[in-house]
Amino acid sequence: MDNRLHSGKKMASLVRPTEKCAAKNLIIMTMMMTTMMMRVSSTSIVISNKNTHKSPQPKAWPEQFHSVLVQNNTKTSELQVINLWYDWINGRNLNLIQHQLRKLLYDVEYDNGTSYYFTLNGVKECKTLHFDVGILRPNWLDGATYLGQQHVDGFLCNVWEKVDFIWYYEDVLTQRPVQWIFYTGRVVHVVTFEVGAVLEDSKWQAPVYCFNKEEKKGHQTVARSVEDPQQLLRNSMPLSLAVV
Repeated sequence: MDNRLHSGKKMASLVRPTEKCAAKNLIIMTMMMTTMMMRVSSTSIVISNKNTHKSPQPKAWPEQFHSVLVQNNTKTSELQVINLWYDWINGRNLNLIQHQLRKLLYDVEYDNGTSYYFTLNGVKECKTLHFDVGILRPNWLDGATYLGQQHVDGFLCNVWEKVDFIWYYEDVLTQRPVQWIFYTGRVVHVVTFEVGAVLEDSKWQAPVYCFNKEEKKGHQTVARSVEDPQQLLRNSMPLSLAVV
């Protein structure tokens, strides 16, 4: 009897450690499986984020705004200060262009494709141009290619390229335009951007000598002969992108 009890205790001493090891191994395996599942889940989230990530889109222009611009022609070192009055609601756009130490030029554009270039001081000049399309629509940047981010003029900007013609820089935080560059080498820096500002109607009127029949003989009516990059942009883009 004593021998059997002794044998039973000996067998128990041999079995219990094995059961403990099995339990320990089960716990370790459970922890490993849990860790692997968490890793798989985490990986799936990252992949999902990558698949659903969309590039930033440029903000459409306000239907009416005023902006002071400084334009530098990097090829000729010519500087200009431009007051841009954009008025999509009334189908018109005005660039008041002050050439450095030279004339002040009015560039009045209408959505019917007609543009007037004229001066009011000194020598009276006027040139009429006719384009195939009207002024740029507010969402003219639709379809632009996103290039990434870049610091410009002290601002972190999202950058887009449109039809190999213009590079557009927009402030990441405010979505206001900071700069745009034309393929011609003209760089435009945005100094102010006043949403909702509207220029009084009398400032849009071309002078009477723009409509003088004798003067009209000297006016250019071929759209692509002018070097204004914004005008070139209107004509270089497909009609579906330039007009509604």
